This record gives sequence, structure tokens and C-alpha cells, in this order.
Amino acid sequence: MNQWVEITFDCLPLRTITRMDIPLDASPKYVAWCERVKKAIDTHGTHNAYYLYNAHCKYHLLNSESEGEIDFRFEGTMLTDTEDVTAKDCHLEVTLSSETCDWLNEPVKDWFKSSVPRAVQVEFNRYIAAGDLQKTRDRIEQIQSESDDAGGFVGMYL
Repeated sequence: MNQWVEITFDCLPLRTITRMDIPLDASPKYVAWCERVKKAIDTHGTHNAYYLYNAHCKYHLLNSESEGEIDFRFEGTMLTDTEDVTAKDCHLEVTLSSETCDWLNEPVKDWFKSSVPRAVQVEFNRYIAAGDLQKTRDRIEQIQSESDDAGGFVGMYL
């Protein structure tokens, strides 16, 4: 435990979404996720917009492995500046996942919940600075190129 705030997420650049249809045999959970991504695109567009999912923000309040943690799940859209070098705004759905702070009251937990978007925005800037955003872009361009070379088919569900 080296950090007071641990943030993890998967990042989907919305500009990479080329089709909006959902597979007929998709699970209800996947359909719901696709609908949330579609809503993000309808609301924010695809330019300089990223969908964050499979995401957690964990606050460490004590120097303890077994108590003093507040863990939130979040999902939503991160918007960057026109050059994609700085996060400028985020729109997240945040829910309390777990906590080991039985002494905290609800207003304090709500305050931490309201701090999640700010913490995520700082972490997204670190993500950009570390080059992870460029790695994601490069990987998507490679997949798109392979798909184009194969006549639009790379393999099942790709």
C-alpha cells in the first residue's frame, strides 16, 4: 500500500466505436453496458471522449491493510482538451462498493464519494503522462488496420 488513493480503470476511446448495434445473443449485462456507452456517445460525442469502466477508487484512511478503506466503483465519461493531453471534465456514476470504516458517518462517506471524480481526473492525467493513452490509440489503430486488411473481419467478437 503505497498510495492514499488507488484508482484503476479500463479505458475505451469513444472515437473507436464504429458500430452501434448490439449482438442479438449478448448477455443482459453486456447489453446494459453497451446502452451506457451509447448514452455517453449521445451525450458527449466521440471526439476527445473516453469511457472508463471496470473502475475502482479506493481511499486509505489508516496505515492498515484490514481497516480504514473506502472503496467506490465508478463508470462514465472522461473528456480531454483538444490535444488529448489534459483531462478537463468527467461525468461518472459513483457507488460505494465496500468500506472498513465503521466509525464514519454518511455525510463523510458522501463527501468521499463526491471527491471520486476529482481523484479520477488527476489519475487520468497521470495515465496520459505515462503514455497509456497513446498505447491504447496505437493498439486500436493496429486492430483497425488488421480488420481493414482482412476485409473487416479479424476474428469472432473482435
